Amino acid sequence: MLNGTDLYALDIDGASFVKACGGPCTEGCVTLARIGEDAWALGDSKRPDMQPLRFTTEELGVAGIDPARFGLSV
Repeated sequence: MLNGTDLYALDIDGASFVKACGGPCTEGCVTLARIGEDAWALGDSKRPDMQPLRFTTEELGVAGIDPARFGLSV
């Protein structure tokens, strides 16, 4: 929960996802988008039928994912 907000209640229609691969991958299977203040969606372009997972900035950091590395501001 983010300040009492359910991350899955946030609307991600229109979210701008970017490739967030860590290596020389050309397929760009992992995608990341800012969906709100301190809220992110992490998707899989190979599984477009699956809903992206939602995380806070802190949760991404614990997992070692820095959105700035992929051109997204924190």
